[in-house]
Amino acid sequence: MTGAYAASAVADPFDRATSFLTCLIDSLSRPDALLLPHDQVEQDAENGARELARLLLQGHLDLRARREEAHLTALEAGGRAALAAGRTRLEKHHRRQLATVVGTVTVTRCALRAPNRPNYYPADVVLGLPGVRHSLGPRRLAVLEAARGSYDQAVEAVERHCGTPPLGKRQAEQLVRAAAVDIAAFYAARTPAPAAHTTLLVLSVDGKGIVMLPGHLREATRKAAERATRTFRTRLSAGEKTGRKRMATLAVVHDADPAPRRPHDNIAPPGGRATGRIPRKGPKARAKSLTASVGHHADQVIAAAFDEAQARDPQHRRCWVVLVDGAAHQLELIQKEADRRAVTIHIVLDIVHVIEKVSAWTGAGKTAGQPWFFRLADGLTGATSVTAGGPIATPALPRLTPEPCWRCTASRTARWRRGPRKPVPAAPDSEQAGPERPSVPANGLHQGQSTPCRSPKPPHSPRASPTRTGSSSSGGCPAPWTNCAGRCTVWSSCR
Repeated sequence: MTGAYAASAVADPFDRATSFLTCLIDSLSRPDALLLPHDQVEQDAENGARELARLLLQGHLDLRARREEAHLTALEAGGRAALAAGRTRLEKHHRRQLATVVGTVTVTRCALRAPNRPNYYPADVVLGLPGVRHSLGPRRLAVLEAARGSYDQAVEAVERHCGTPPLGKRQAEQLVRAAAVDIAAFYAARTPAPAAHTTLLVLSVDGKGIVMLPGHLREATRKAAERATRTFRTRLSAGEKTGRKRMATLAVVHDADPAPRRPHDNIAPPGGRATGRIPRKGPKARAKSLTASVGHHADQVIAAAFDEAQARDPQHRRCWVVLVDGAAHQLELIQKEADRRAVTIHIVLDIVHVIEKVSAWTGAGKTAGQPWFFRLADGLTGATSVTAGGPIATPALPRLTPEPCWRCTASRTARWRRGPRKPVPAAPDSEQAGPERPSVPANGLHQGQSTPCRSPKPPHSPRASPTRTGSSSSGGCPAPWTNCAGRCTVWSSCR
């Protein structure tokens, strides 16, 4: 099917494409083609369409080459010198290969030359040809696919899209590295459009561990890797760190209009949503500015994100929202940066990380079912609401602890394991007595309180088994848990 159009050179650059299209139509109309299965016909049509697109692109480049040659030949020496910075000598039929998404084509152009000076190609400037063999199409595909997976997967995806392997793994690495050099200049040259004071200014910071060579690790990580001893030869044991990663910090700044929603719009209740209710759409990010670095420390990346936010809202009239996953180090750096700039920020924790931490803290990650997790997520997502142009309000959370009350169970278990407490000797009269611990009323409320106190920290054993509990002398929760007095007033029942 490809031999009919490969004849001698013709006057019209598109004659080959026209001849190939005729041959393609004829091949799909033959009697034997009518007996082929659809998958083979589809494959032949796809390959023919890709070859036809390559021939059309080749004909277009040949047409431009002819017109360029005629234009430069008619141009005088002075015009050539003005066009090519003093180069006046004209040489024709300089060719180079260009790998595109539809196949490899040949670019023919003219060169303007001068002694001891590199050639100048006007067609390269007009076409915007890169200095490498690959056009912008395969380069764009390589960058997009490399961001989704490994370089091997990126090369396979580009080959599937182009039909033939236009680049190898090393070439893909070079193209991705070359595409990332102008990110900072791109954001520096781009000015975001002004936004109203009701538009939210959202910042998000996250970290990602990247496997590095030993010579590129941070000093503390490298020393830890040298001191580490492997428990198993082929795998890591529980809690064992490899000491091969270096943390990269990523930050993004974008604008978003408030989109009021209910928790049921994000999380489906047990049994599914009602068919007649359409979930509300979430906010849409626009004018995003991304920054990431594995070489700089987290404080520098966070400062760069705050610089971008400060440029968008220098007078601090908008509502600043910072989305994090709960990393203590990042929270500390974010708060310091906000204090340094005297800006009020609203920190929002990722709901997935919050559910994971709360379920692990309560010991319900393995025993609680879907309804309890839904109540937890419903209460957490319903506890925060953002109004247009107003502050973030945080009402009280509902009861979220599963049955039975883990605080009382864990406290009684810890007492049963360690036995009765030994009496503490009284302090001598010469020593200054410490502050007296306030007593706990029967209802769990201190003077002037309308709601019971919440405990400041988890008990000794938050995952204590409820099957090995012992009886407490007071018949209820111990004194440190000021929110329980025989029966939990905030959490679930103790008995």
